[in-house]
Amino acid sequence: MRQKKYNPFQTEVISEDDNFQFSTFNFQLIKWYNENKRELPWRETTDPYKIWISEIILQQTRVNQGYDYFLRFIKRFPDVQTLANADEDEVMKYWQGLGYYSRARNLHAAAKSMNGVFPDTYEGVINLKGVGEYTAAAICSISYGMPYPVVDGNVFRVISRYMGVETPIDSGRGKKEITEWANRLMDKKQPALFNQAIMDFGALLCTPKSPDCTNCPLANRCVALAVGLVNKLPIKQHKTKTTNRYFNYLYVNAGEYTFIHKRTGNDIWRNLFELPLIETSEPVTEENLIASTEFRNLIAEGESPVIKLSLKSVKHVLSHRVIYANFYEVTLPETTRSFSTYKRIKKEDMDQYAISRLVQIFLES
Repeated sequence: MRQKKYNPFQTEVISEDDNFQFSTFNFQLIKWYNENKRELPWRETTDPYKIWISEIILQQTRVNQGYDYFLRFIKRFPDVQTLANADEDEVMKYWQGLGYYSRARNLHAAAKSMNGVFPDTYEGVINLKGVGEYTAAAICSISYGMPYPVVDGNVFRVISRYMGVETPIDSGRGKKEITEWANRLMDKKQPALFNQAIMDFGALLCTPKSPDCTNCPLANRCVALAVGLVNKLPIKQHKTKTTNRYFNYLYVNAGEYTFIHKRTGNDIWRNLFELPLIETSEPVTEENLIASTEFRNLIAEGESPVIKLSLKSVKHVLSHRVIYANFYEVTLPETTRSFSTYKRIKKEDMDQYAISRLVQIFLES
């Protein structure tokens, strides 16, 4: 008999009374999804490459922000081989503004490892650089119909509330417990539909704050709602510790030229370009910055730059860091010998280089 081609977008007509059908959870969840799902470009395909790109973009990125990035990225890099053949600087430029730039570097490295063919097994997918259990489950369920449940922040929240799980979700035991529940609740016959339904349900209805319990189709069986724990679940045992950093950027006006350099080392924004930077351990005044050894070492002997504070105390929040940045304009002759260790470019060419959102804020100000 000819095998029926897998199609995650073709749903069966189901009834809650059928012996062959899903649990109430599955039935109500998928019914809600069919009535409320968002129309998104990565839901119109089973191409594992496009599903992969969408899932990596949507890590730490809201759907409304990632939407246009996905379209631009796929237009420029429509398949694995195109991405693999691209220059890393160009890949980073197309990623500019999304943050968490290691995602883009991992995408590029993974594409290079595929030899032009996206893997079609769970083991092959999860072994790609930058792909974890959640992303592998999303790709394999949506593209290949494999019964792997996705377990991300939305799923942790929905299941912990519905089942009343009070084990901290940032503990090994908590993650295992939620994953086991996800496996038990999942509709193994329609894994793509189930996974997309529970992700949308958590993103749109069972939200972190002020969930819409009044209109929730699962409300009559939700343990958290019944015992008054909706606003307390899921539980986390650890809070992320943040550190403050103080950046002093120098935008050089040297006629039609300015200076940039590429960040290297194991730090934020690796392989992105930025303006000359002096980082200090605490906020410093303009006078103290100009008098510092770091600043004086940038200026060639005999040159007297004109310095002006252009943008002050810009607060930029990252996952584990809060950056406070000052931007100074430094005016020098076009033939300046200062900033000799930096890359000299025409100001009009700045948009050809991938930069952080923080530097972009200054350039657009």
